[in-house]
Amino acid sequence: MSDNSQDILVHTEAGVCTITFNRADKKNSITEAMYAAMADALVQAEQDATVRCVVFQGDMAIFSAGNDIGDFLQQSAGGAAPKPAADRPVWRFLRNIAGFPKPVIAAVCGPAVGIGTTLLLHCDLVYAGDNAAFSLPFVNLGLCPEAASSMLLPQMFGYHRAAEALLLGEPFMAEAALEVGLVNRVVPPGECNALAQAQARKLAAKPLSALIESKRLMKAGQAAQVAARMDEEGASFGRLMAGPAAREAFTAFMEKRKPDFSKC
Repeated sequence: MSDNSQDILVHTEAGVCTITFNRADKKNSITEAMYAAMADALVQAEQDATVRCVVFQGDMAIFSAGNDIGDFLQQSAGGAAPKPAADRPVWRFLRNIAGFPKPVIAAVCGPAVGIGTTLLLHCDLVYAGDNAAFSLPFVNLGLCPEAASSMLLPQMFGYHRAAEALLLGEPFMAEAALEVGLVNRVVPPGECNALAQAQARKLAAKPLSALIESKRLMKAGQAAQVAARMDEEGASFGRLMAGPAAREAFTAFMEKRKPDFSKC
């Protein structure tokens, strides 16, 4: 079992705060403790005047498998469905990354599942290894999208491609992500994290006030809509989490069988 304190590594150097998923033995699946650590790291990075840019990264084989299902079920036990207004770490992390004023870069290699993909919608630059595989299997778990992805994905992909990604939940690869604008560049996996760091250093050399204002102006037209959509998705997510389809999906996952949604 991994040491929770080491599942998220935070390192700041030369104006760049790097947040690393460090739970490869569990496919970098994200626990409540990891969400809390990332949310706290973003708050500290925002308040630290020496930080000019934040980088999210995994390793060459895996970015993140999304929510740790066992931890997720344990946290939601007893009918305590997620609430968007509550200070649960996952919702706090999503609010923090959506509203983070400084540039955010992601380096994605291997699978990026669920929130492993939707968090990228709130990054400013995304670089992918050619082994990256993005998937949004919310419907397959009896759930709905989160992180304002039900709004941001159609805007970025176009409605039909977003519907294919969100309703079918099937993986799409790095070149497809490049084509629809989710990623900026595709490189060999061994070069991806280094490229993100190089771009971060370029940003760190620029005036912070100009970076913040430029990002604010680009996002100003939809900041309120993103926040509202995240709240709406969160309410729906909580309701669906308590429903029969999600119960069947998660039970089937834990029992390692195919779910049967014929009565859901």
